[in-house]
Amino acid sequence: MKKYIIAATVILSTGAIINTTLQSCTSIATSDLGLAVIKRVLLGGINKGANIYGNKEAFLQNNLVDKALPQQLRDINTTLEKIAPSIVAKEREYIAEAAVYTVGISKPILESAVNSLNAQDVTRIIQGEKGTATLILKEKTQTQLVQAIAPRVEQELNKYGIVKTINTALSGSNLLGSLLGGNKTNVNAGGLSMLASEQIVNGLFNIIEDHEKQNSGSLLGAFGK
Repeated sequence: MKKYIIAATVILSTGAIINTTLQSCTSIATSDLGLAVIKRVLLGGINKGANIYGNKEAFLQNNLVDKALPQQLRDINTTLEKIAPSIVAKEREYIAEAAVYTVGISKPILESAVNSLNAQDVTRIIQGEKGTATLILKEKTQTQLVQAIAPRVEQELNKYGIVKTINTALSGSNLLGSLLGGNKTNVNAGGLSMLASEQIVNGLFNIIEDHEKQNSGSLLGAFGK
C-alpha cells in the first residue's frame, strides 16, 4: 500500500512541476506576444501622426492637434481674434508648415522609445486603462521631443515673421502682461516657438493615444482578455 502512495505522490508532484512549467512558458509567450502587439499598435499610431503632420491641411483640420494647443497660446489667439483674426489664421498655418519639418526629428525618437519598451512596461499596460501605452511613451519622450524640435520650429516661424506681426498687433496694450505674466510687452520668438513645439508634440501623442484606443481590442486579445 505504501508503494502506491509513494508512486501517487511522485506523479502528483511531477504533475505540479509540469503544470507550473507550462504556466510559466505560457506567461512568457503571452508577454512576448503582448509586447509585440503593443509595439505594432504604437508604431502604427506614430506613422498615422507622421502622415497627418506631413500634410499641412490634415494638420490644420485635425481636432486632436487643436486640442493640444497650450492655454497661453490659446489665450493669445483669443485676444488676437478680436483685433486681427487674419493673424491667427496665419499663425496656425505657419505652425502647420513648421510641423512638417519636425517629423524627421520626432519619429526616430519615438520609434526608439517604442523598441525599448520592457516587461515592466508591459505589466503596467496590462494593469492600466486604455491609453496607458501612449502615456508610458509620453513619459519617456515628451521633454526630449520638445527640446529637439523647438529650434527647428523657431527657425521656421522666424522665416514668416509671425512673432513681429503678433507684437505689432498687440502693441500699445497691456494684454500680453496679463496673458504671459509679469510686465511683458512682447511675445518673444523663443516663447512662441516653445508653445508651438508643445502643441506639435502633444498633438502627436493625442493621435497615437487615439490610435491605441481604437486598437484596444488587439491589445486585450494579446493578453487573453
